[in-house]
Amino acid sequence: MYDTKPLLTASDFPAIFRRPLEILQINLGYLCNLSCLHCHVNAGPKRTEMMSRETVEQVLALAAAAHIRCLDLTGGAPEMHADFHYLVRGARDCGIEVIDRCNLTILEAPGHEDLAGFLAAQGVRIVASLPCYLEDNVDKQRGKGVFKQSLSALRRLNRLGYGQSDSGLQLNLVFNPQGPLLPPDQQQLEQAYKQHLQQHYGIVFNHLYAIANMPIQRFGSILLSHGLFDSYLSLLKNSFRADNLDNLMCLNTISIDWQGHVYDCDFNQMLDMPLAAVAKPKVHIGELNPAALNGAAIATAAHCYGCTAGQGSSCGGALAPQSRNE
Repeated sequence: MYDTKPLLTASDFPAIFRRPLEILQINLGYLCNLSCLHCHVNAGPKRTEMMSRETVEQVLALAAAAHIRCLDLTGGAPEMHADFHYLVRGARDCGIEVIDRCNLTILEAPGHEDLAGFLAAQGVRIVASLPCYLEDNVDKQRGKGVFKQSLSALRRLNRLGYGQSDSGLQLNLVFNPQGPLLPPDQQQLEQAYKQHLQQHYGIVFNHLYAIANMPIQRFGSILLSHGLFDSYLSLLKNSFRADNLDNLMCLNTISIDWQGHVYDCDFNQMLDMPLAAVAKPKVHIGELNPAALNGAAIATAAHCYGCTAGQGSSCGGALAPQSRNE
């Protein structure tokens, strides 16, 4: 796999600074039942990196002490972590919202038959990857049979109340482009998704998040192997919109890796870019002072243009004054 970090770190991206911390995005590990082409984590079935119970406890302690309002759980497939249920219950018992970034197929996997019911019982907000509403496109990007498994999982979630307007159980889908392109208009694409999934499969959901692919890890390596890395980076930079800077997810969020190290965002984590607020290469969650983060600089590089290009992009979809990751 090609290393894209040296091609990204020299950048003229504008300086940005932290606001009060509200969200912890936790990468529980790289184990996943899929190996998607657009994955910026390079997750897969053979990965063994997983967060320890001690670090899970430290996450819960920080969330309570810093009055965090949301735990955003990701991976890999975060649900494959042995302490996933424990972490979710711990957060919900403290009144903290939980987001599960779910690949959908895990809900149909052997040994996880009770997972969807658990998520519903805990009131977990699901953000589920469905990079297209057409079977061939999804299977091309994520693997043969993934689309049908995803539909089965969505129907299971709908039966539990997810995506229903009066249930309070949020089900949001994620679109990623098939290649080195910017996502189309999120609002128009959401309407197309809703119409197609309702008419053809009887499936409903709340919102669609259109997220740009980041030129790092697996997707960045594919760009390099096809000679498309420089042109994609130019597309991101040439599509920069300054008004997106005020709504970036990293302003009120920190990313914590499976070992407990802290980063300014999930993408910086994958590039091993240290937290800018502390003058040391690695900062562990156990030594973090959340109050010291407010107003501190955020580490940036060329990949940050992926969040500010066009309509903007975050883990909550397109950026807007009322961003959906809020």
